Order: sequence, then structure tokens, then C-alpha cells
Amino acid sequence: MNSTNERESFSERLQHALKNAHYSPDSPTRLAREFNIRFEGRPITVHAARKWLVGEAIPTQEKLRMIAQWLGVPADWLRFGGAEQAAGDAGAASARFESADVKLIADLQRLDEHHRQLAREFIRMLVRVNHTKPEAK
Repeated sequence: MNSTNERESFSERLQHALKNAHYSPDSPTRLAREFNIRFEGRPITVHAARKWLVGEAIPTQEKLRMIAQWLGVPADWLRFGGAEQAAGDAGAASARFESADVKLIADLQRLDEHHRQLAREFIRMLVRVNHTKPEAK
């Protein structure tokens, strides 16, 4: 496959994954904003996001892995396609998160290990309390 076809195929898979995750595949501004919220490296420009969406460029491997994680698709599928593992099918096993939840996870990852562990323990406690509540009839 030549590089033009690779970029165009990547663009199609990215748009498909965005749609399945309930994001517009037509907004490079939103893609750049959502990406930059989650990525700890150098932020991307709207122009870079547009190039990904129209098939003019493919992100670096580090950026691609983050996009795949955010959208709930396998990174190798997003980059190369392959076995018809559509983004919707791949994401079915993993939970979909609202944008606020993803931001919270990104914030959690920015904490030091001690504070991350405290946050995890707190969430587990809330889940246990929620599951042990008697159901209202």
C-alpha cells in the first residue's frame, strides 16, 4: 500500500472510531481540543488534526496510541486496519466513557502514584457502598 493510501485509510478508520465514540469526525478543532486534554506531550494544532482527518498525515506512534486508548480501539487497527475489527466491535468489550470521565482519567494519570492509589481506593469504596445499598421498592 502506498503512503497516500495508508494516510487515507487511517483517516477513514479515525473518522469511524470518532463516530462510534460519539464525536464529530468533521471537527478538527474538537479533535485537537479532546486530544490535547488527554495527551501529556506537546499539544497538537487544529491544522495537524485536520491533516489526520483528511488523510494528509498520520500521527506519531505515541499520539496514535493515545488516540486509540481514548476512542477505545486497538492501536494497531487504527494505524493499519486489518482483520475487520471495526472500531465499534473493538470498543464493545471496553466501556465507553463520557468526555468528563475521560478528563477525570487523564487527571488521575497526572497524579503521583500515592495520590492515584488513594483515588482508586476511594472509587472502589464508593462502588462497594453503591452495590451494598438495599434497592428501593
